[in-house]
Amino acid sequence: MSAARWKSSLARLALATALTLTVLTGAWALPASAAAADEWQASNYFDIDWPAPRILPDAVNAFYRLRDSEGTQVGPLAARPGTGLVRAVRVPPIPGIYSLEAWLEDADGQVLRRESATLRFDDVPPASPALDPGRWLLATEPALLRIGPPPPPLPISGIRGYAVSLDRRGVSSPCAGHGLCTIAETDLAGGIDDDTISFGTLPEGLNYARVVAVSGSGVPSAVTTAVLKVDGTLPRLALSGAPNGWNVGPVKLTARAEDSLSGMTAAGPNGPFTAISVDDAAPATALGAAVSAWVSGSGVHTIAFYARDAAGNVADGSAGAAAPQTALVRIDEDPPRVEFTRAQDPGDPERIEALVSDALSGPSPGRGSIAVRPAGTRARFEPLPTLVEGSRLVTRWDSDSYPAGKYEFLAIGFDAAGNAETGTNRARGGRMVLVNPVKAPVALTAKLSRRSLEGRLQRLGGGALEGREIAVVETFAEGAAPSQRTTVVNTRPDGTFSLRLAQGPSREVSASFGGTRLLSRAAAAVARLVAKTRVRLHASATSAVIGGRPIVFGGRVETKGAETGGGLPVELQFRYRGAPWSEFRTVETDGRGRFRIAYRFSDDDSRGVRFQFRAYVKGREGWPYEPGASRPVIVAGR
Repeated sequence: MSAARWKSSLARLALATALTLTVLTGAWALPASAAAADEWQASNYFDIDWPAPRILPDAVNAFYRLRDSEGTQVGPLAARPGTGLVRAVRVPPIPGIYSLEAWLEDADGQVLRRESATLRFDDVPPASPALDPGRWLLATEPALLRIGPPPPPLPISGIRGYAVSLDRRGVSSPCAGHGLCTIAETDLAGGIDDDTISFGTLPEGLNYARVVAVSGSGVPSAVTTAVLKVDGTLPRLALSGAPNGWNVGPVKLTARAEDSLSGMTAAGPNGPFTAISVDDAAPATALGAAVSAWVSGSGVHTIAFYARDAAGNVADGSAGAAAPQTALVRIDEDPPRVEFTRAQDPGDPERIEALVSDALSGPSPGRGSIAVRPAGTRARFEPLPTLVEGSRLVTRWDSDSYPAGKYEFLAIGFDAAGNAETGTNRARGGRMVLVNPVKAPVALTAKLSRRSLEGRLQRLGGGALEGREIAVVETFAEGAAPSQRTTVVNTRPDGTFSLRLAQGPSREVSASFGGTRLLSRAAAAVARLVAKTRVRLHASATSAVIGGRPIVFGGRVETKGAETGGGLPVELQFRYRGAPWSEFRTVETDGRGRFRIAYRFSDDDSRGVRFQFRAYVKGREGWPYEPGASRPVIVAGR
């Protein structure tokens, strides 16, 4: 090699340190991101796979020139001594498409081999792609994710595709490497328009799809997340306004829906709705979670109700869908028929029955009444105690409590729905009218002689009534205990009866016959039994010495039948021949009715006088006996 040629080569080599292009020599460890020439890569380190042979024994120097995409040389010419082309080259850290020219020269400067390579470098991440916000999906519906292209400017390397990961918490990463997505990790590798991926059916709830756009060199964008929402559960429904029993008129029904996942918020004609159908007619629908509908007309109506949530879950009975929920609404708008039985029971003329019939809802099991008033008047009907026995209204008219005459009856019947109707006629007959008395009248007489009550029970017009119970009621005066006593006696074959009354306080005595289903009630006149207070008196001696020892008077008041005998005032009285009774002391009884007092004779005028003494009880308020006095006791003064 000539000296001039050698100097020229050395000059070229000296320029290598100033070139932007760096030719890597020695045992250079290529970064993991390095790729073969002619492919986009995110690293500006390139490993060039030159065509064979790469090495020429006669070569002395290798020269390299780098041009940008416009053909403009980037930096000065680079050279290195050697017999072969280098494999590792670093381009400027500016994204672009570079052309690398390389050639080998021998010692005379002759070009032995010339090659070129295209180096595509781009480390700029694309903008994040736009994701379809999606909608709630059915559990059987494949989940499709549509990805919108990242907004410009796009990386110079373009968009290779998209990498996607899916999890239940939104924490996964589409690419394992930091800042780089491999071809294998690029799920949609068909370019910017390869924008739809199917995940198949997903579990119910929220699923998170995390997506990056991948540049042509494998650089990912920032992660953006789409929530794939799956709802496989039907809305929960409640129907209000439909009672279990019968209704007397139109019914307003309201169906309300709840859904804890996709929800029931109204969102236009394709969103959630609620529907009610009556008797298979076209349903009444409303957007959102509630709808109302009226049901009218007598009969049993079938109600179907359903709802569609935001995901589309619906049980409307259409193809593939479950049947809707159903309910029954019973309406009876017509009153029942009410009429009395055709005739009275001869064995029980006071029993009155009315029949209630209804072809739809049937008679009410618990409502209905019968009332009475004098016939031919405008008086108000008087309600009678009424029992409901199935389809019958039954009452027992206490005819003994009503004067003789004609009486008309009114029955008020109800059906199970609540419709009411009145009836005043007998079945297949005229108005329900009875002539009182409807039972055979009887007469009861009674007479009180001392403490013996005697009487007779017989039909009016004659005819003794044997074996009938007569209730004798003794109503004692105030302060007696007990206050009343009832004794039942039976009549003899001739209709007579008698009762010996026990001793005790004053009282009123009444006798009554309670009647039967065929005999009327009867009562005798009230008699009064007067009982005087019974009191005993005794003296400690039959004579008294004037100025000597006192005479002790004592005694007892009979308290039988009285609430108490204590504190009862007792007047001690005396008299002598030709004089009236005069009081000289008043004492009170103890709790057992006893009393006691000592009396001293001190008047000389009393000497030789024969005195009579007695105890007199006038009584007080609440004492059930009439006033009474004891037998006199005689004490002579001496």
